[in-house]
Amino acid sequence: MKLVTYSRSHKHEERLGALLDDGHVLNVQGAHCVVGGTLDPALQSMQSLIESGPAGLERVRALVLSNDPGCRLTVGRDIRLLSPLPRPEQLRDCMCFKDHMIGCAESIRRQSGAAAISHRHAAMIEILGTQPLYCKSNRFAVIGTEEDVFWPKYSKVIDYELEMAAILWRSGKNMTPAEVKDRIFGYTIFNDFTARDTQAVDGRAGLGPLKSKDFDRSNALGPCIVTADAFDPYDCAMTVRVNGEVRSRGHSSTMTWTFEDALSLISQEETLYAGEVFGSGTVGGGSGLELERYLQDGDVIELEIEGIGVLRNQIRVNSAPNQP
Repeated sequence: MKLVTYSRSHKHEERLGALLDDGHVLNVQGAHCVVGGTLDPALQSMQSLIESGPAGLERVRALVLSNDPGCRLTVGRDIRLLSPLPRPEQLRDCMCFKDHMIGCAESIRRQSGAAAISHRHAAMIEILGTQPLYCKSNRFAVIGTEEDVFWPKYSKVIDYELEMAAILWRSGKNMTPAEVKDRIFGYTIFNDFTARDTQAVDGRAGLGPLKSKDFDRSNALGPCIVTADAFDPYDCAMTVRVNGEVRSRGHSSTMTWTFEDALSLISQEETLYAGEVFGSGTVGGGSGLELERYLQDGDVIELEIEGIGVLRNQIRVNSAPNQP
């Protein structure tokens, strides 16, 4: 099942919907009112549905099967899609694709003219051979599909990163990989936009990405969440298109570490909560840095993951509003 968060045209409220096979969206709360005559707190938002557990999800499945025609909405005409989780409980980005790190290190080596990759990159590649890596991202800087990305004025090198993301629906601590598997609610697409010129400066400090990833609208999620029971995250094609042109193709089967591996590591002596989002890290070849081809003002970047859909955003330079 595919789930979305949407708002009515020209309004800012966030509502839970189910994406139907024909492309329409079912207003699940409205459909529940038709059947039961009352509002269901579990259907108020994606977060409330996640927290309701299997019982809430089963109610949504029943409503999708009923498919009340009066509760069907058309994307673009009646509604617009938002990020499936407009403000995640937490947002972390893992590094589970070793090929991406190798590709980035080699690209930087070529551009610098060095004979070998840097000691720092060599160390990261070595560590990735023994465990996944991760950092915390800005959960307040999330947007959805069809939303513009206003590029920060301090950067001139605009990059994208094709990732998958897993969403947790049960809290846990000191989890084994098997325990993590039972706690994953579903999966979505994640574009971790990166200011590469700023990242080169940030990296020398050794404290993380800093302003290369921390700016408004830097984290795009969407277009939907596919529930875990309906999706295999380790067997899907991953594609980047820029202005309609295929720029790279990858596959989730090339993950060095699984989501279960990464979340198990993160959960050691730390409680993870329902509604947290975890990026997979970039698939090999899934960034402009690896290809040495970056984005420009007006470019439309599409990330597609087989079985989930297409996350589409446009780059805007020198047009950022004062408010997010």
